[in-house]
Amino acid sequence: MTQTIAPRVRTLVLLLLAAACALLAGAGPASAHAALTGSDPREGAVVDKAPAQVSLTFSESVSMDDDSLRILDPKGKRVDDGKPSGTGGTTYSVKLHAGLPDGTYTVTYQVVSADSHPVSGAYTFSVGAPSETSVTVSGQGAGGGFVGGLYGVGRYVSYAGFAVLVGGAAFVLACWPRGSGVRVVQRFVVSGWLSLTAATLLLLLLRGSYTGSGKVADVFDLGLLGEVLQTKAGAALVSRLLLLAAAALFIAVLFGAYDKREDEEKRDLTFGLAVGGSVVAVGLAATWAMSEHASVGLQATLAMPVDVVHLIAVATWLGGLTALLVALYRGPADTPVPALAVSRFSRVAFGSVIALVVTGTYQSWRQLGSWTAFTDTRYGQLLLVKIGLVAVLVGVAHFSRRWTAQLAEATPAAAGVASARRVEKGAGKAPTKASGSTSAKTGAKASGNAKVAEKESGTAKRSGTAKGTGGSQRAAQLARQRAAVDAARQKRQRDADPNRFGLRRSVLAEAGIAVVLLVVTTVLTQTEPGRTEEEAKAAGTSSAGSSAPATGAVTLDMPFDTGSQNGKGVVRVELDPARVGANDLHLYVERPDGTAFDIPEVKVALTQKAKDIGPLPVAPDHITTGHWSASGVQIPMAGDWEVTVTVRTSDIDQVTISKNTQIG
Repeated sequence: MTQTIAPRVRTLVLLLLAAACALLAGAGPASAHAALTGSDPREGAVVDKAPAQVSLTFSESVSMDDDSLRILDPKGKRVDDGKPSGTGGTTYSVKLHAGLPDGTYTVTYQVVSADSHPVSGAYTFSVGAPSETSVTVSGQGAGGGFVGGLYGVGRYVSYAGFAVLVGGAAFVLACWPRGSGVRVVQRFVVSGWLSLTAATLLLLLLRGSYTGSGKVADVFDLGLLGEVLQTKAGAALVSRLLLLAAAALFIAVLFGAYDKREDEEKRDLTFGLAVGGSVVAVGLAATWAMSEHASVGLQATLAMPVDVVHLIAVATWLGGLTALLVALYRGPADTPVPALAVSRFSRVAFGSVIALVVTGTYQSWRQLGSWTAFTDTRYGQLLLVKIGLVAVLVGVAHFSRRWTAQLAEATPAAAGVASARRVEKGAGKAPTKASGSTSAKTGAKASGNAKVAEKESGTAKRSGTAKGTGGSQRAAQLARQRAAVDAARQKRQRDADPNRFGLRRSVLAEAGIAVVLLVVTTVLTQTEPGRTEEEAKAAGTSSAGSSAPATGAVTLDMPFDTGSQNGKGVVRVELDPARVGANDLHLYVERPDGTAFDIPEVKVALTQKAKDIGPLPVAPDHITTGHWSASGVQIPMAGDWEVTVTVRTSDIDQVTISKNTQIG
């Protein structure tokens, strides 16, 4: 039976690697997590005169530099002032040069979303009439190329290292304290620490190039590294490195002073290590929660601690499972994993699964927002795969629990038989034929050993080196050979146990599924949430800036300046649902610093010059400070409509501003 283990292990490992590679190959560069939900001028729009600025609206706040938002004329020359600014919480604009000629202009953007992922895209609009353009937009999105692929590998390794480090340490402390002295377990946990540390350093170096140019040379730009350290993602990576230094101290104590103590003394140290290790694990998990999905969107203050619990539960379950697998297959024969340790891990894994179900349900609701997002978005489809893998993993774990129960029942029985034999020998019963035979064999073996010793002694005397170096080396060699033979014998006896063999096989299957599950989970963290993707679809544009026409509510930001004191500000017009028929119109007036304020009068008119319709006047009612509203605004037909707003800030100071928008 034991001879079939190695081929099965190799086959399963190859299958797991193939599945992991398939998922990794399909992951691609990180998807945009901030979607472009609006623009002014809109994509494909044809305006009568060149706008004073171009505005982009995203589904969440983004960070940008002077090159993040660029406007190019038909010849590819930049025509913006290179100073993007925010005109609202998620709206950003850049001013254009005056006197721009007619033609087609290209808008390109490359920003970093609030959850640390790069977002890029491009679209065109025309002034006067469309024209040919020499601008070619690169098909490679932000976060792609060699640097993007290397950054993705770093993310996979960091998640795996975290699971191995936290799960392996938890397995030793909570399930198998004697495992702290097992060399293979020590190497396993230390490898998790090394992997996470190396991956974190790699991500920190690649971060600037990953979110920027994507050039390999920029990886070694110290100035760019300094800029990364000032960002939220950079601060999270530095914090992770500091926590890993504390984790190194924890590992040193766990496999040093803790291992050398007796069982009674270990109980006193276990509590301190458990508290310290938990603090470090929570801190490491928080470096992901505070810089990625959980830190933005709905209920961020609740989502971040929930994400921390989710990550620790994943690491405890999957990392501990892998540690158990390593101990079962690679552990020394004289220190087998006891049934009690496996039973303890079974309870820990069950608690982790409960935590995963609760936190995963909340995260699914938060990231998807609707049932249709399960099938209509890539995030939802990956989440269905993850849920299926968890279900299969729980099913396989059920068989592991059965083998654990049988192993626990068999161990006391074996111990009882051994104890009975010792009592029988100690009672001085008359030796049976078998015992006499055994005694004879023992005597013969002792006599044989004596002869061997005598022979070795004679040989040593003849060589004259009985007490020399040669004799010592020969004795050490014989001791190593005897130890190897004993270890092989113990391993054969251990592997011959059908209960232990069945447990090893089911745990190997669990670990294989866990590897694929970890890969899918990492891909999920790089995928645009379903809620955001659906918002982008509802707004008629994808996160990559697709060419589909926009639908849904329209928001227009129009700066004004009447020339008087306190005569500057921004008018925001919201038209919902921006379709033929009745619409709701909301108008907001804000100062340049974003504070709302009232003005004496504001008027709105709608005009479609192509069909010679309008102007259609709209008289909004004043609702509250800086807010006017009108309901039932009738738009008779679809097309390109001009929205005109007249702002009066005093008895004599007023200005009329306008923008075009597409009504579908």
